[in-house]
Amino acid sequence: MTARILVVDDVPANVKLLEARLSAEYFEVRTAANGFDALQLAGRSGFDVILLDVMMPGLDGFEVCRRLKSDPVTAHVPVVLVTALDHTADRVRGLEAGADDFLTKPVDELALVARVRSLARFKQVVDELRRQVEASGTLGLQPGSKLGALVEEGGRGRVLLVEDRAASAERLVASLSQSHTVDLAGEPDDALFRAATGGYDLVVISSALKGYDALRICSQIRSLERTRDLPILLLAEPDDRARIVRGLDLGVNDYLLRPVDRDELMARVRSQLRRKRYADRLREIMQASLQMAVTDPLTGLHNRRYLESHLGGLIDAAADGDKPLSLMILDIDHFKSVNDTYGHDAGDEVLKAFAERVKTVIRGVDVLCRLGGEEFIIVMPDTSLEVAGRVAERVRQSVGGTAFPIDKGGRHIPVTVSIGISERRNGREADAMMKRADRALYQSKALGRNRVSADAA
Repeated sequence: MTARILVVDDVPANVKLLEARLSAEYFEVRTAANGFDALQLAGRSGFDVILLDVMMPGLDGFEVCRRLKSDPVTAHVPVVLVTALDHTADRVRGLEAGADDFLTKPVDELALVARVRSLARFKQVVDELRRQVEASGTLGLQPGSKLGALVEEGGRGRVLLVEDRAASAERLVASLSQSHTVDLAGEPDDALFRAATGGYDLVVISSALKGYDALRICSQIRSLERTRDLPILLLAEPDDRARIVRGLDLGVNDYLLRPVDRDELMARVRSQLRRKRYADRLREIMQASLQMAVTDPLTGLHNRRYLESHLGGLIDAAADGDKPLSLMILDIDHFKSVNDTYGHDAGDEVLKAFAERVKTVIRGVDVLCRLGGEEFIIVMPDTSLEVAGRVAERVRQSVGGTAFPIDKGGRHIPVTVSIGISERRNGREADAMMKRADRALYQSKALGRNRVSADAA
């Protein structure tokens, strides 16, 4: 995979070294010599990862990182601090500033490439979600600025710890439990099942499980649909560099060397939770967008767009199985007079109550949609025209049997419905079925309304 990388360092030799290593792996590299130039470039150039030196004149790396993470345009871009500082306090300071990781000088080439690839993968997932959300215009979100506001702190989450050494597990649980809900999986065979079913926000895995390859768990988590996006934090031994690099290549999100410093552990967990929740929020918005696109906002029923995209599939399924399928079109009688006499608010009350009343007398497998205005449709799989007629009569009686409340229950008015039904014939003929049901509906209206007619021609 390739990605756009911004390298920021005031020492030209360091810049050339990182640029050469990354370019050799076919990354596209841009450079900046100070924090001010980095902020300007990052704000307009769409980078996938930013490698940021800490010790720079003017704005140091910590301050640049804070500004990048506070800017809605760049808040979601992964930042790696590159520094000769190797104290835990410095790493924690960077992580609290929003950095996604540290690389210590001299930079290890394998760790550099693996880290950049891991972060770029995450950035590509987030970018795709952002594009979908921005294209949908859901909830009035505007490109860039509003989406950046979704970034949140990595507060209390559900963490699964996979560790089979009792003393280490006790220390880790004690540290994590101060801010998070922690479950311990001491048996590796149990870890994958719990990760897939426990609703966790993060999995912390020891690389030194007895008699079991911890990276196997990591790869299995990445291969399952329900855990594919679950963050993984690997606890590794200092001499376990090759396995760390391999883990990052498999999809591990972050790693921490033993002995584990509590402050650094908590900072890295917060970072992973923050990134996961950002991606999750984007997915939720996208799902809401899809739902809104196929839902009638007044009644909560499926809309015409949903019907158009699903009716053909339902007819194909019926034809493939040589099974009956019927549909009915419903039209509320004299609905215009309801709006004219009682007002549009009363009309909306009638439409919502109508939808609820119809739902109570049809089956769960039947598809009820609002076509628009006072017109509705019900698609009934595995239903003959004769059975559909009985269902339609039940719907008609339910609607006309009791007056509808308006003015928030202050008054009640009579409402009736005219219905036309049709059945699938030989072939796959959605338009023809709709036309026949529509023809039957007009027959019901012509015969005086408040009745059911079937098109049997």
